[in-house]
Amino acid sequence: MTTEQPPNTLLHRNVKAHQTDEISSHVGSHNNAQEEDLKQWQKHVQKLKVKVLEQVQDQLSDILDKALKETVQPFTQIQPTANGKTNHSSRSQRDDGKVFMDRPSLLDELFEINHIRAIYHMFIAILLLFCASTLIVDFMDHGRLVLEFDLLFFAFGKLGTAVWAWVVMFAYTLLVPYYTLVLWGSQYHTFPSKLLLSLGTGLLLAVVQICVLGQYPIHVVVHNQLPPASRFIVILEQIRFLMKSYSFIRETVPVIMKNPPKEGESPRFPTLSSYLYFLFCPTLIYRESYPRNSHIRWKYVGVTCGMLLACLFYGYFILVRLCVPVYRPASNKTFGGRSMVLAIFHSILPGSMFLLLCFFAFLHCWLNLFGELLRFADRMFYKDWWNATSFPSYYRTWNVVVHDFLYYYGYRDFLWLSKRKFRTAAMLSVFMVSALVHEYALGMGFGFFYPVMFCLFTVFGVTFNFAMNDKRQNPMFNVIIWTSLFLGQGVQVCLYCQEWYAQIHCPRTGNSFSELLTPRSWSCSHNR
Repeated sequence: MTTEQPPNTLLHRNVKAHQTDEISSHVGSHNNAQEEDLKQWQKHVQKLKVKVLEQVQDQLSDILDKALKETVQPFTQIQPTANGKTNHSSRSQRDDGKVFMDRPSLLDELFEINHIRAIYHMFIAILLLFCASTLIVDFMDHGRLVLEFDLLFFAFGKLGTAVWAWVVMFAYTLLVPYYTLVLWGSQYHTFPSKLLLSLGTGLLLAVVQICVLGQYPIHVVVHNQLPPASRFIVILEQIRFLMKSYSFIRETVPVIMKNPPKEGESPRFPTLSSYLYFLFCPTLIYRESYPRNSHIRWKYVGVTCGMLLACLFYGYFILVRLCVPVYRPASNKTFGGRSMVLAIFHSILPGSMFLLLCFFAFLHCWLNLFGELLRFADRMFYKDWWNATSFPSYYRTWNVVVHDFLYYYGYRDFLWLSKRKFRTAAMLSVFMVSALVHEYALGMGFGFFYPVMFCLFTVFGVTFNFAMNDKRQNPMFNVIIWTSLFLGQGVQVCLYCQEWYAQIHCPRTGNSFSELLTPRSWSCSHNR
């Protein structure tokens, strides 16, 4: 019995060891499977977390905007009268107007996200490459570094004349409309014929406006033959002063008419300081007061000025490297059908960069700079137009400042006069006015008449506005909008550049009306 025991014991140990190995391998494989499942689950949870955060952020933003609007709206509907009491009018033109609130610009919020800020860094890298390529080409062509910005100095030539014209327009806009309103308001409630007084004052002011803010800037631009950038400074400021003075009168006159002063009291008028602040603050809707920040962030001002300067050189390098070599050939160049198509597609890249550059330089940097210096708290100068899936949405979100002016003083007033019967006509009239103003600015800025912008705006813009309405929500329509914008910018850059050099190589021989309206690129042998 004792001799058989060891083999049984050994066999038992071997079996037990084998079972232990199987159990260990099974446990190991089970652990590996659990780790893989855990990794997959972590990836799934991470994706779910991102989606939930995005949805919560969007919904929370909408809820907060609605809550702020509902909170501010009751205060905006309570208007002070001349005797210091409040006037709870039911629904006046002013009560349901634009509400200003404290909110930052969208890009300032997005730049706090590292992934979005990387796109901003990409554009800085492209600018550095533009600078380096220009310096390298100049060194290879001339054997030295040529740091000359002749095109930039030419564009801003005669800047002193433009500044003097601006001073005259500013002094007039500050003093004449304001004191005309005060004179009219002080006599309105005591004058025997209110209609006669209003018509006479309005006609007189309109005549003076036409002379000073209408003819005078045009005379300065044409008589002094200002270069393009100086022209645009005068013309764009002319348009801005006209819109500012109109908004001031449009918002103030109804308040004076509806609030007669009590006996022995003088009428209440807006202060000159509030009007002066309005002339510089980045909005076209007049209010006696706006939400203000507590202090000026001087670091933000410095960074914004640096970005503006970078945008200026960005535009210069785009012209010098991508446009001038194509449209200023050393010898005559034929622009037939094939050449025109190639030129348009060659212009899409610089045109697209100009589109993004103008948006960033003006709607973000320039308006935020003045908003910061004036402590203007409402920085919603634009919305997320880059996500638009319909052209109406794009028009509403691209330039909120101008859209507000056109909506409240164009579209809404048209509906009020027509008793809300002609909505399509109201929309078309706003489109027409906007197209005319854009074409006027470009025509006066370049110094020739070539209604490319007007045709694109009135024909394709109106057509797409009806064809791609707000019902279009598929992301593919966002691709269509971007394609249309890039193609339209390419057409504008191509045709305006051709006309610019045609005006240089084939100047007009006379000043007849037909010759002034006919583009030179259609008949100039340089482009034929």
